[in-house]
Amino acid sequence: MGSSGNAAQKSEEEWRAVLSPEQFRILRQKGTEYRGTGEYNKFFGDGVYSCAGCETPLYKSTTKFDSGCGWPAFYEGFPGAITRTADPDGRRTEITCSACGGHLGHVFKGEGFSTPTDERHCVNSVSIKFAPGS
Repeated sequence: MGSSGNAAQKSEEEWRAVLSPEQFRILRQKGTEYRGTGEYNKFFGDGVYSCAGCETPLYKSTTKFDSGCGWPAFYEGFPGAITRTADPDGRRTEITCSACGGHLGHVFKGEGFSTPTDERHCVNSVSIKFAPGS
C-alpha cells in the first residue's frame, strides 16, 4: 500500500481498493455528485478540508462560503494544493488535487460573490473530507 507521498503513482486497481465506488467515480473518473446532495454542501464547521483520496490539506473552513450553487464553495485553497486545468471546451476550469490528481470540481471567476478572490471553487463533497480544528 502506498503512502500519501506517492499517491500519484497508484494504479487504477489500488485506487479502487481504497476509495468507495462513488469516490472513485468522482475523484478518478471526473464525475459529479448530484446538486444539493453532498455532505458538506450546508456544513460550516471550523477546521480543514483535505483530499478524500490522499489526505492532502486543500481548504481552510474560513474560505468556505454559501454560494447557493448546491455544492461546497470555497474562495481560496492552500497555496500549491490545487491544480487548475482548462476544460477542452474552454468554458470551465477543472480543479484537481496537486498531490494525487483527484478531481475536485471546477473554479469560476467573476460571478459577483463578495469574496477576497472573486472566485468560487465548486467542489464535490465526495472529493473532500473534513477534520475539525485549525
